[in-house]
Amino acid sequence: MVLSILTLIGALGLFLYGMNLMSTGLQKAAGSGLRRFLASITSNPVKGVFTGLGVTAVIQSSSATTVMVVGFVNAGLLTLAQAISVIMGANIGTTMTAWIIALFGFKADVSVLAVPLMALGFILSMSKKSKLRDISQVVVGFSLLFLGLSFMKESVPDLKSSPEVLQFLQNWSGKGMLSVLLFVLVGTVLTLVLQSSSATVALTLIFLNMGWIQFDMAAAMVLGENIGTTITANIAAAVGNANAKRAALAHTIFNVFGVIWALALFRPFLSLIHLIVDGLGLSASAQEAPLYSLSMLHTVFNLINTSLLIWFIPVIRKAVCKLIKEKESDEQSGKLVYINAGLISTPELALSEAEKEVRHFANIMRRSLGAVISAVEASGDEKSFRPWADKLVRYEEISDRIEYETVSFLNKVSRDALSADSILRIKSLYRIVGEMESLGDSGEAVSRLLSRGLEHSCRLSEEHKQSLRELAGLVDKAYDAMEYNLGNCTTISDIDNAVIAEVDINRKRDALRDAQLSSPGNDGENYFESVLYLSMIESLEKMGDYIINISQSIMNWRKGRPDGASAWDD
Repeated sequence: MVLSILTLIGALGLFLYGMNLMSTGLQKAAGSGLRRFLASITSNPVKGVFTGLGVTAVIQSSSATTVMVVGFVNAGLLTLAQAISVIMGANIGTTMTAWIIALFGFKADVSVLAVPLMALGFILSMSKKSKLRDISQVVVGFSLLFLGLSFMKESVPDLKSSPEVLQFLQNWSGKGMLSVLLFVLVGTVLTLVLQSSSATVALTLIFLNMGWIQFDMAAAMVLGENIGTTITANIAAAVGNANAKRAALAHTIFNVFGVIWALALFRPFLSLIHLIVDGLGLSASAQEAPLYSLSMLHTVFNLINTSLLIWFIPVIRKAVCKLIKEKESDEQSGKLVYINAGLISTPELALSEAEKEVRHFANIMRRSLGAVISAVEASGDEKSFRPWADKLVRYEEISDRIEYETVSFLNKVSRDALSADSILRIKSLYRIVGEMESLGDSGEAVSRLLSRGLEHSCRLSEEHKQSLRELAGLVDKAYDAMEYNLGNCTTISDIDNAVIAEVDINRKRDALRDAQLSSPGNDGENYFESVLYLSMIESLEKMGDYIINISQSIMNWRKGRPDGASAWDD
């Protein structure tokens, strides 16, 4: 008996691993197309439902779809209303797994095909084409999934040899509605533990097929599984922004509401399912009819629930917004806005969120340039200058923090679950965040230069300040080019805009430096002011170098080259 239970746990692990492998392979094969497909959803709720249904049916994981949706809401790519409609569709799409298991997992011994399919998967994995290698992962995952299912069926003790099991379950099953609620709880807890509604549905189908539980108790377990599956999205949203948490809560509200009406109409609902199965001619076989009925119940439950609640999406949105309040943001906090630790399990999406975070990082560093100019303007007066100097120090600390947290996140993203192109993108992102951090260091270096000038009673003249403003204006134009290239990194064919901006900065630097070095009076009593001014020019020009390095890194990725280029030579 103990060996059977251990075998059942191992078989369940094999099933879960196969499901995860298949889902990951499908996500990789779909690649950026899947992200673009999800991100292109319009405000039409019906289209959102079909999108969620289609994506989940393809990648065979409602958890992956809902985590993606939470990530898109967190990144601002989807509105809350759009996300709710996609989540509704994902709940329908996940019922495909139950049908696949019911149709193929019990009718024949599919484990016989598992080993030949693994051989096919191995052959595909040796291909030079990344797409075929991704498909090999799907094939192997599919094989392991059904191999695990076969082992689970074999490891479940036969009731003839273990009648005490039936007696134990009968003690739970004979108490009317209390038994129904108890099995709803069992389904919820099992899904919470396994973190996969598909695995719990597979176990429920096996228990039903083996005669361990009656159909009504199996139906109650399926209802509980719909509640338990919401925990994945809530975990993913835990570190997200308010809208991400709202999307996850909407998922919970959707499924809990559905279970409430299904329990209130439990017996009539079961009668409706039997009527549909009989009408479709799926009840010809006494052994297969309960399996088809349970799969039908899972599908019809989500179809009815979606049909009811799709009209109340605005109401659900208002409810979750009232329950989860928006916190006041502090732009000086340096906290990540878009990166979500829960997305690491969906690496392709995690990469998109990291790119979004990098663009946010760029926006922060651009604001630090404004603080540099303000510090220059106030450099003649200690009281006026000190707040700007402190602000530049804070920007440097923020840049260090964002760099560390972004790199830590990227380090956790599995390279095995990424395409070759995405691996190059990660290398590019590493360099980009490094250059961003250097921009933060440059601002802090300007603060130190001006502070030393004040200590030595050295003041920049109005003429020098005007020249530095002009040079900073060109650096700001370089930021324009950089932010454009970051925002259009998948479509740009060159970085001429960044090159032109860098050339303009270098020319201005050279002109200002030559004019200062050739002017009379740059020694003697004006010596220290001249040194401070020239140092400021070099600091601003260095910012231009870091900025163009970012565009250069994007182009290296676009051309498929490892990103190891050095900064542009002047």
